[in-house]
Amino acid sequence: MEKIAYLFPGQGSQYIGMGKELYNNYQECREVFDEADERLNIKLSVMMFEGSKENLDRTEYTQPAIVAMSIAAYKALSRHGIKPYVTAGLSLGEYSSLTVSGVFTLSQVIPLVQKRGRFMQDAVPEGKGKMCAILGLSEDKVKEACDKAKSIGLVEPANYNCPGQIVIAGEVKAVDEAANIAKVLGALRCVSLPVSAPFHTKMLASAADNLRIELDKLTLGEMMIPVISNVTADYINSVAEVKSLLYEQVMSSVLWEQTIRRMTADGVRHFVEIGPGRTLSGFVKKIDRSLNTYHVEDETSLRETVSALEGIC
Repeated sequence: MEKIAYLFPGQGSQYIGMGKELYNNYQECREVFDEADERLNIKLSVMMFEGSKENLDRTEYTQPAIVAMSIAAYKALSRHGIKPYVTAGLSLGEYSSLTVSGVFTLSQVIPLVQKRGRFMQDAVPEGKGKMCAILGLSEDKVKEACDKAKSIGLVEPANYNCPGQIVIAGEVKAVDEAANIAKVLGALRCVSLPVSAPFHTKMLASAADNLRIELDKLTLGEMMIPVISNVTADYINSVAEVKSLLYEQVMSSVLWEQTIRRMTADGVRHFVEIGPGRTLSGFVKKIDRSLNTYHVEDETSLRETVSALEGIC
């Protein structure tokens, strides 16, 4: 039997209308969105299906919306009996991954990620931090650029997405300086990202502390599907590790390329991106073009993915 990995996207993949087709077509998906609405005491589903982009892009709504959409898409795929060997999610997507694994319930994770969004947004005053994607430069050179800019302020790698795409984050002036140095070192482009906080840096320490308080209130379930952590790019060995890893994740680099390479080292050749967009599929292909990618976010992609996977598992 071929090994399949389920991948869950993070913040930035959201769009108006995401999940609406799944909501209309499947009872299991309706139940996910209805529970999310109930847990947050707002019509999150209406915001997702027909609201304004401005509202959906607010971090406190973006995070539960993406998780709800991802879990709904997973439910639709699960109807066909396809079983993953391993799962992982990029940043916020790790919460979706842990939910399908059985560690979180839906009623736990939806309010948790809403609070996570608020904590992350409030941790750094607007205009003090930024994120920038460095394209076409090696990991060592990106680290060198950050090290040279540290005299100005905090800046560090935040996301190792794939070869030639590393996101840096930190204080505005330090990030800008690191980007300028990166260009001198040979970067093809440096693209400022439309986010208002320097995610996955030490500047979010207060968000991590607040998140830990919320995590400590929760009783976690057993992990039924193996999950690879953003922080370590290795398997989470026990549920006891989950809370500390999620605490660290807020302030630590996301090791996404390393996560995919860990999966391929274990023989995974098929990757299903579950949730809005196809960003992670693009990263996988840039890591290794021979890998097979699929996605599930609407009826058409669901049918195509099921048809492809039924022939190999």
